[in-house]
Amino acid sequence: MCGIIGIIGKTEVAPLLLDGLKRLEYRGYDSAGIATIVNGSIDRRRAEGKLGNLDALLDAEPITGTTGIGHTRWATHGVPNEVNAHPHATDRVAVVHNGIIENFQELRDEVVAAGHNLASDTDTEVIVHLIDQYLKDGRSPQEATQAALKRLDGAFALAIVFAGETKLMMAARKGSPLAIGVGEDEMFIGSDAIALAPLTKVIIYLDDGDCAVLTDKNYTIFDAAGNEVRRDIRLTELTGAAIGKGGYRHFMLKEIYEQPQVIGDTLHSYVNPASRAVTLPELGFDPAEATKLTLIACGTSYYACLVAKYWLETIARVPVEVDIASEFRYREAPMPKGGAALVISQSGETIDTLAALRYARAQDQKILSVVNVPESAIARESDAVLQTYAGPEIGVASTKAFTTQLTVLACLAIAMAHARGAIDDAERGRLVGALTEVPARAAEILNHDEHLARIAQDMAEARDVLYLGRGTNYPIALEGALKLKEISYIHAEGYAAGEMKHGPIALIDEAVPVVVVAPTDGLIDKTVSNVQEVMARGGRVIFLSDANGVARLGGEATATVTLPAVDPIVAPLLYAIPVQLLAYHIAVIKGTDVDQPRNLAKSVTVE
Repeated sequence: MCGIIGIIGKTEVAPLLLDGLKRLEYRGYDSAGIATIVNGSIDRRRAEGKLGNLDALLDAEPITGTTGIGHTRWATHGVPNEVNAHPHATDRVAVVHNGIIENFQELRDEVVAAGHNLASDTDTEVIVHLIDQYLKDGRSPQEATQAALKRLDGAFALAIVFAGETKLMMAARKGSPLAIGVGEDEMFIGSDAIALAPLTKVIIYLDDGDCAVLTDKNYTIFDAAGNEVRRDIRLTELTGAAIGKGGYRHFMLKEIYEQPQVIGDTLHSYVNPASRAVTLPELGFDPAEATKLTLIACGTSYYACLVAKYWLETIARVPVEVDIASEFRYREAPMPKGGAALVISQSGETIDTLAALRYARAQDQKILSVVNVPESAIARESDAVLQTYAGPEIGVASTKAFTTQLTVLACLAIAMAHARGAIDDAERGRLVGALTEVPARAAEILNHDEHLARIAQDMAEARDVLYLGRGTNYPIALEGALKLKEISYIHAEGYAAGEMKHGPIALIDEAVPVVVVAPTDGLIDKTVSNVQEVMARGGRVIFLSDANGVARLGGEATATVTLPAVDPIVAPLLYAIPVQLLAYHIAVIKGTDVDQPRNLAKSVTVE
């Protein structure tokens, strides 16, 4: 959510700042801007809407300077417009900010009373005027920044430049991610390593509460208590090429097609194909003694938790509770002795999930995390990290991150089941064998892309769409509905197929497409019966199943997609792909912004 880029460079930084902002577009935004130090003064350019508007403004009104900051804003306080766009500035200081300042009204009243005139409706502008007041009182840029930070309640990542200081930048974070990049006589700040990928491979992630002083030659980091500290230096393998579209029309389509590869990469990290055993990192607790697992996540990652609940309870015989991160800690849920919490987040920075992690930690739970970014805040605060190997995911609607999360969770369920004696070596081998087939079967499913695109033509004019599934495929129905809502803006709902007769069947008529996720498993006959109830009421059924399931339905669906026959344990990984493709093609037909859908952000770092 929002994106920050800052550069103390050797050449004109405006083009580099703009390029950095383009790499941050995937996080979601509705306005953008940059500020540089020009002849000792602060100069700014800001624009509402997409970065093309800012680019055009910079062509018409160029901006110079070798030190500057940039920002893509996702509106919180104040509507999306140029006045509310970042950077915010006075004659002395300019600031870009990701997060929310909870006590901004109190601070706003204070700086207004001191004679400051605020131009915007944002919470961020109070930071600028607070620092400005401390500068006016004679404090140095570092002193003014650190004094202001002590006054801020809420979440923030900040990059700050000062008039008269051509080789100085301040940075700070609390709750929202921020990284320093180190160059040769250059220094960089970014919301993540993707922003900095073409500029440097040397990355330092700031910890919560850190404040950093950057010059072109070095950096100094202070913790929340004001003590000088050192943070780990990491080398990133990301490159500009790694985040390109690779010839695909959209990042989302590229990432859908990458799934056979990244699922395979993830499996190779956990599965020995020769012994058919699963190897996990040290978990920090004995799986055989675990009394309960609490799975916590948001959005698509929450649906991965729902699938994992079926696996962990059915295969590993361990009690599981699944909760939405934004609700979990406010219930003040009691957590049992000997329990563990498993949190899932693609970015590893999701603020609600991070807060839930900290609540579970306070309840003496062991913490496992499934993340795609091993340097993230959630990973750093976990006892054990189960990394996915999806690579950078740029499209806001999660695709390959979801299926690699499912891959890791399936490995966890099998490993825990074996450790608890719930399955023997032979059954473990059978389940692992089914997993190792997934990349090849995923590639087969991608061959149905053109067929799914034709089905999408008939669905694109619908106002409402229902998705049905049972067992582990009920969460896939939920995920399919979410994908359609996210990128096509069509209202969609996912239901457990057996629940149709308890209310939703009243919605069925010939105008409502019903997508049914129905691989052959122990529930296929019941699912087919539910589908026949839908068709008897005129519902337009799009039936996703294998040849056996299609035969059981008898060819009566409006459209069928015949997928490979697979073991039920891996069906959720594979059936996620056609629902992703359906949503993608419908969105393309409707002409929406597939990779950056309205009002959405990739990494949600504010509550």
